[in-house]
Amino acid sequence: MTYTRGEEFKDDVRKPGTRNAEARRMLTPQEMQPLTRLSAARALLAILQTLGLVAAGMALCFFTWPSLWFVAGLVLIGVAQHGLFILAHEAAHYRLFAHRGVNDLVGRFIGMCSGISMCTYRVTHRLHHNHLYAKEDPDTAIHGGYPRGRAYLVRKLLQDLCGLNAWKTFAYFFGAPAINEATGNQIRPLDDTAPHLRAAARQDRWLVVAFHVLAPLLAWALGGLSGLTWYLTLWLLPLLTVLQPILRLRAICEHGAVTDLSSALTAARSNRTRGNLLNWLGRFLLFPHHVNYHLEHHLCPAVPHYRLPALHRLLQEKGLLDGAEVRDMASTLHVIFAPRRPS
Repeated sequence: MTYTRGEEFKDDVRKPGTRNAEARRMLTPQEMQPLTRLSAARALLAILQTLGLVAAGMALCFFTWPSLWFVAGLVLIGVAQHGLFILAHEAAHYRLFAHRGVNDLVGRFIGMCSGISMCTYRVTHRLHHNHLYAKEDPDTAIHGGYPRGRAYLVRKLLQDLCGLNAWKTFAYFFGAPAINEATGNQIRPLDDTAPHLRAAARQDRWLVVAFHVLAPLLAWALGGLSGLTWYLTLWLLPLLTVLQPILRLRAICEHGAVTDLSSALTAARSNRTRGNLLNWLGRFLLFPHHVNYHLEHHLCPAVPHYRLPALHRLLQEKGLLDGAEVRDMASTLHVIFAPRRPS
């Protein structure tokens, strides 16, 4: 796939001689070609798995109300909604389907269901990849400055769970300038974007708004007050509550509390999702669709999610992950919940 200037996601190689550049140089075109190949079947399987989890959560809520199992069902729905966010992320990278029109149509619809504009996210997310931890990175406002102390992060996660910060999440996915609390930098994503992507982002935002005006009206038309109540409870409630701490904690696990910003191998983190119960739990709650392989994703964003494990093994075989930010969940949680570092 070819990209015009202002729409590409760059491989994170940084300056010649750095670990990023060395790692990327050691990955030959012959090795990378199969890793960047897209599979429509694998993409469809990921979508169906996520929709299946949505259906399972809704069924659990519907058939167990009123009981504590109803809460478990809401958690399942929120976890599945996070999976939809990750699939919209794949589409933003043009990694869901090889045909760009199909990729964007499916990605935009997935985003709409989740209340986000995929095309606007593509604009913002490019800055995160192309300027990781630089002043232009809009995500530093979310994951920068850690560790900030256990009380700070617990308070933020509880606020998220109560829905108090949901408006900030959706403002971010609608392209509102982010303010980095540590530096005061205001990020303006559209300043580094191809004109046709700006136009697509503007159009997509209106479509998302229209979708979420029509969805409750459709629920009311099909099921009356009961239909509207189930829509608000089974979709909007987990979207505003359960999903929010998942998004924050994943972002911090991916980039928070790192000490070496010179390379994607140390400024981004991969979290192991096998080997013990906490790792498996992290996989279920925080890292669907292999999103735990985050430093690999930054190093080579052209690799779709289902081939990231193979890229991880290749980097490991070449010794390129020695000293990189690859941790078990227990280790990651220890560093991000650690006391604030002395200034």
